[in-house]
Amino acid sequence: MFIQTLVTGLAIGGIYALMAVGYSLVFSILNFSNFAYGSIIMLGAYIGYYLLMEMGVPVYLAIGGSIAGAALLCLLNERLAYSTLRKRNAPSLYFMISAMGTSIFLENFVYATIGSRFYAFPEVLTQQNFSFGGVSIGMLDVFAIVFSFIAIYGLHYFLQNSRTGIAIRAASYDMQVSQLNGVNIARTIGWVFLLAGALAGISGMFLGMKYMVYPTMGWITNKAYIAAVIGGLGSLPGAVVGGLLLGVLETFVSAYVSSVVRDVFSFSLLVVLLLVLPTGLFGKFLEEKV
Repeated sequence: MFIQTLVTGLAIGGIYALMAVGYSLVFSILNFSNFAYGSIIMLGAYIGYYLLMEMGVPVYLAIGGSIAGAALLCLLNERLAYSTLRKRNAPSLYFMISAMGTSIFLENFVYATIGSRFYAFPEVLTQQNFSFGGVSIGMLDVFAIVFSFIAIYGLHYFLQNSRTGIAIRAASYDMQVSQLNGVNIARTIGWVFLLAGALAGISGMFLGMKYMVYPTMGWITNKAYIAAVIGGLGSLPGAVVGGLLLGVLETFVSAYVSSVVRDVFSFSLLVVLLLVLPTGLFGKFLEEKV
């Protein structure tokens, strides 16, 4: 029972970690919380569903299409909603308001064009289970764990070993100094949103497979935002640890206490942690933080 719950918690935590890393990527360089990110995840799920169910492409191609589509939408989000504010050196509050407006617009756009109907992925992945040592785990959870850790490791490798990754890390420390040293800030921010969007595409596909696809599914990502805050906004290792902690905690509470009070534990953990560690587990102090 304990191992079974732990494995399930890691699968959910892996998806939380993917989304939390997307939040932290944007926060680390622009110092604001991109609340439109949940809507990008929702659109990624719709893209994957359309490719898989309407066009009949294989699952791996649908995941690839969801990643590419969400990445481009995230880049478009930056160019239309944040680029002008950034050029005018607007305060972070303006970015956050623009993000909220974008999120509301995208949700209502889906309501108006696609409708409020819930769409379910085929149950091929959810019905098959692996069993080992008395522990049974669904194929979807296995894929969620494997894909999440591959994506996070791939992002870490890219940030550590590529010129663009080094530029992103430099800009996250000090954007003005990095610009004086030749870093193209507009291009670097574009890469940040492309990478965050790619993670949103993967997250959207797995969330859609697990919970179905619907216009307000982006609100599930509130949990990922909690995970990012627990780990320390702007810290990628913190986002991973926060996501896994939250996923495991929620699963154990659901299994041993009640799924009804699961969210109570999640938000209580956030409040208690912020009282003890205002910057989260791995965060750093910032003068302006949302």
